[in-house]
Amino acid sequence: MTPKRLSIAAATLALAVLLVVGLLQLSGSPATVAPLELTGAQMRERLKGSSPQLAALHAQANEILSGGLPALSARLAALRGTPVVINKWASWCVPCRAELGVFQRVSISQGRSVAFVGIDSGDAKRSDAVDFLRSHPVSYPSYYDRSEQMGLAVSDSTLTPVTVFYDRSGHKFIYDGPFVSVAKLEEDVKRYALNG
Repeated sequence: MTPKRLSIAAATLALAVLLVVGLLQLSGSPATVAPLELTGAQMRERLKGSSPQLAALHAQANEILSGGLPALSARLAALRGTPVVINKWASWCVPCRAELGVFQRVSISQGRSVAFVGIDSGDAKRSDAVDFLRSHPVSYPSYYDRSEQMGLAVSDSTLTPVTVFYDRSGHKFIYDGPFVSVAKLEEDVKRYALNG
């Protein structure tokens, strides 16, 4: 190969590498916060001293609950006056998996004053969600929503993940997309659920 062709090939290779790196950065592929290695019992221990309404949620940690929108609505009615964070997720959703460590940490750090609830929206089989949570436990229950109708009713969105914040007065704020940092979720919990 001639020196001219060699430098053209090197320049082409360098350009291709830059293009690939740029596309990866533009894709917004979130860095993940590693999931906690805590058992349900360890999570409940960290949440001791919660109000009875929040303790009832913690007692159902990591469960996939049935009952659909009526059951979730009844739970929200029982939590009236308590700040609530609802995270719509699915076991197949890559951004949901990326934000799992964030929700684990914040639901423990804020779980004595804020109710956390999940909606497993769009998993074809309930067992997919159960298996996923067995490997990645959270300190709160999720409601099973195979049809995605509950998630749509609560979040006004067909996207996943979506997080819905309710303050003590029931005012609602919807955040589309994953939370990739503990600081960002804590900031939004304070701003939209705790009005701080």
